[in-house]
Amino acid sequence: MLTTAHALWWLIAFATLFALPGMLYARRHHESLEDFIIARNSQSATATVLTLMASTLGTWILFGPAQAATWGGLAAITGYALGSLAPRLVMIPLGRRLREFSPEGHSLTEFVMSRYGRPMYAFTLLIMLFYLFISLAAGITAIAMMVELVAPVPLWATSVIVMSATLLYTLYGGLRASIFTDKVQMIVILPLLFVLIVFGWQAAGGITPTLEGLATNAPQLLNIADLGGLKAGITFFLAVLLTGLFYQGNWQRVYAARNNRAVRLGFFLGGLLSTPMIFMMGLFGLAFVGLGLPGDGSVALFSVLLDNAPGWFAIGLIFLGLALVMSSADTSISAVSSMIAVDGGRLMPRASDAHLMRLSRWLMLAIAVPVIFVAAQGYSVLYLFLLADLFCCAAAFPVFFGLFNRRFNGRAAVLATAGGLVAGLFMFPAPGDALNTLMESFLLATFVPVIVALAMLVLLPAKERFDFAILKSGVRRFEG
Repeated sequence: MLTTAHALWWLIAFATLFALPGMLYARRHHESLEDFIIARNSQSATATVLTLMASTLGTWILFGPAQAATWGGLAAITGYALGSLAPRLVMIPLGRRLREFSPEGHSLTEFVMSRYGRPMYAFTLLIMLFYLFISLAAGITAIAMMVELVAPVPLWATSVIVMSATLLYTLYGGLRASIFTDKVQMIVILPLLFVLIVFGWQAAGGITPTLEGLATNAPQLLNIADLGGLKAGITFFLAVLLTGLFYQGNWQRVYAARNNRAVRLGFFLGGLLSTPMIFMMGLFGLAFVGLGLPGDGSVALFSVLLDNAPGWFAIGLIFLGLALVMSSADTSISAVSSMIAVDGGRLMPRASDAHLMRLSRWLMLAIAVPVIFVAAQGYSVLYLFLLADLFCCAAAFPVFFGLFNRRFNGRAAVLATAGGLVAGLFMFPAPGDALNTLMESFLLATFVPVIVALAMLVLLPAKERFDFAILKSGVRRFEG
């Protein structure tokens, strides 16, 4: 559709267009380390809605929901969409409670360290960093694969361009620059997603050919009560819900929100408005199957869209893809940088704020190298996410149960998480295998920790009740 030279030119031009506002904003706002990593109490409800939508609607929505629909149908799409809404709703009471107990906090790891001690802290830190790495790598993979579909551009070239542009303004301006560019990117994302849906409707010839094809070849995909679809829906619901609770970008926005009202409205509307968009992206997977299109289900949306599509649409697709990936990638980069600063400050208590800021920038640049390498391999975006999701599911109950129960201790939390991981990984499919045991894997990872934790609470309860006032003393205060 496009030549390599033309596609590279548009990539560089659009990446620069998105990076420039963040750079200019950062130049006018010289941030302290506190502002760089958390931007505490600075964002209105509207700003919180926009930045959460931008960070939610990454390039993965062009791949994951449609691919899930090709084998799970309407139930899978519904689970995927509701799963993206659920963590936003759950974060409202959790965020309010953590802001109350630790008003000067920066991340979930601070709470885990003060509440459970070093073993569970190390467990949680590794899980969160692993998920952030996978999230970033999967997002860059998605945009690289998308560009490759419209032009013969090597995966590594797209990965380098996108990663470099996003690093440029995010490491310069921090969280405030990320949130500011999210607002700019949403101006692009919303109308272009609408154009994409309209164009897809026309490319599919309306709804009738898809329904007729599905009724003949795959009627189970339209049956929301189909057992296979229900298993897929439950899997995606658990995976997306519990993973969202460990995403540092969400916790940054909990503390960046101006007050509890901004948290409540921002997270509620941010999730509510993103949900139908994810559902509609999944419908392209049904069209792919119903129309009997050739190719891999992982690129179902593009199989529907790109057959005889004009050149201007390919250029618009690159523009949309860059807006999607940079709006989510800058959130992940800012999240990793904040964790390096906060948790690095714990390891180096005498380090100055300036030193920690430099450390977060340089280490993030180092992390970008393996991210680009992984993205250049073109691994399955969905599989990468599912693997990271499993780890988060195993830690979810043990970590957050301690926000409400004073007798649950660190030893029980570690054993419960380890039990969930062992049980979940035992059933988790290997790369290339059928996903027949995926639901069982996620159910085990999610609920084995609940059983272990409650059993430990009954059989070996902590002798002392935890004092939540301690959480305030576990926070390092940076210069504002």
